[in-house]
Amino acid sequence: MIAITASRAWLVGLLTCAVALSGCAGMTHRQQNAAMGAAVGGVAGAVLTGGSALGTVGGAAIGGLIGNGR
Repeated sequence: MIAITASRAWLVGLLTCAVALSGCAGMTHRQQNAAMGAAVGGVAGAVLTGGSALGTVGGAAIGGLIGNGR
């Protein structure tokens, strides 16, 4: 199993957000916020639960909902 440190998780999250945003040109502002929220939430969920799949998916779902509401 690969150990994920907090700094590595933030780096992966930052790169994921950069790639996700580059593909958001045709999306509405609300859709972009939802995608960004899901990416950040997924990384945060992974960090907070020590890399748990359930924590990652839960964080992404909650982040997407929060981002969609803005």
